[in-house]
This record gives sequence, structure tokens and C-alpha cells, in this order.
Amino acid sequence: MKKLDLAPGAPVLLYLHSPREKVFGLLVALETAGVIVRGLDLLSLEDWMRQEARGETSGLGLLSVFYPMWRLERMERDESVGELEGLADRFHRLTGRRFVEEAGLGRRRKRA
Repeated sequence: MKKLDLAPGAPVLLYLHSPREKVFGLLVALETAGVIVRGLDLLSLEDWMRQEARGETSGLGLLSVFYPMWRLERMERDESVGELEGLADRFHRLTGRRFVEEAGLGRRRKRA
């Protein structure tokens, strides 16, 4: 069994309540007060991935957001399992870029 690595820089899915939301992004910090993620709402993810694959620079973008711990129902590491593709892997396949670099937490390649 694989270790659950929830260190900063890990791609994660957050399940939140009040209001109900699902968020995908990179974990920036996990503390007793809450969690900081650089990402976006799952409802906007497909549109953002298509925008990035086309090389568009305006429109949707990633945000760094703090969510208080009382809103967090569940957090899971995003990863591919068998033939089910994780969201970060899907982003890489569609754009040719790594999500960690796009989120600004790794060495980012400049676009032409």
C-alpha cells in the first residue's frame, strides 16, 4: 500500500461543506486552523484545462485560497489508479505541462 503523502506540493482534492464545494489544486499548507490550496473549483476545472491546452492566457486561473478546517469534510491525494487518470496527470496529457509548475510551486517553463 502506498503512503498518503500530503506534503506541500501534493495535488489534492478537497471536499468542503457550508457551502458544498469540491476543489482541486496543489497543497500549499496544512495546519490545525485550515488548509491552503492553489487551485480552482472542480466545476471550472475542465474549462480551465481546455483553455490551457489552447494556450489562452485570459479567462480562468488558479487562486491561492485558505479554507478553515471546520469546512473540510475530506482531503485526498489526486493520483491515477489503474486506468483511472488523476486530474494532475490529465492536465499533463492535455497540455504537456506539469500541474505543479503551472501552479507556480515548481520550476515553470515559459510559454512561447
